[in-house]
Amino acid sequence: MTPQQAADRLLAAFAAHDTAGYFACFAGDATFLFHTTPGLLRSRSDYEQLWYGWESDGFRVLSCTSSDQDMRVYGDTAIFTHSVRTIVFSDGAEQTLTERETIVFRHDGDQWLAVHEHLSGDPS
Repeated sequence: MTPQQAADRLLAAFAAHDTAGYFACFAGDATFLFHTTPGLLRSRSDYEQLWYGWESDGFRVLSCTSSDQDMRVYGDTAIFTHSVRTIVFSDGAEQTLTERETIVFRHDGDQWLAVHEHLSGDPS
C-alpha cells in the first residue's frame, strides 16, 4: 500500500461513515487536533470515545469530498494535505463543513497508518 492509497482508504471509510474502517486507518498512539474541540486528543481511543458520543447524539457522516490534495513522502513518513467538504447530520439537521486537513502517516510494516490529524476551518 502506498501513502496515497492509505489516504484514499481513510477518506472512503470516513465518507461512508464506516467507523471501524475509519479508525483502523489510525495507529493507537495517533493524536488529533480539531478546531471544533478543546485541546489535543492524545490517542485513537480518545477520539473513538468522542466519536461514539457524537453518534449517540445522532451524528452521521453523509458524504465527504476531498480536493487540492498534496502528498509528500519523507522516508517512512508522509504528510497529506487537502481541502475537505463534508456533509454531516448533526444537531437534528444536515450541515455542510468546509475545512482544511493535514494527516501525517507513518510506514508501519506493510501499511501506512495515520499518526496525526489536524483539522482547521477553511477561511475561504
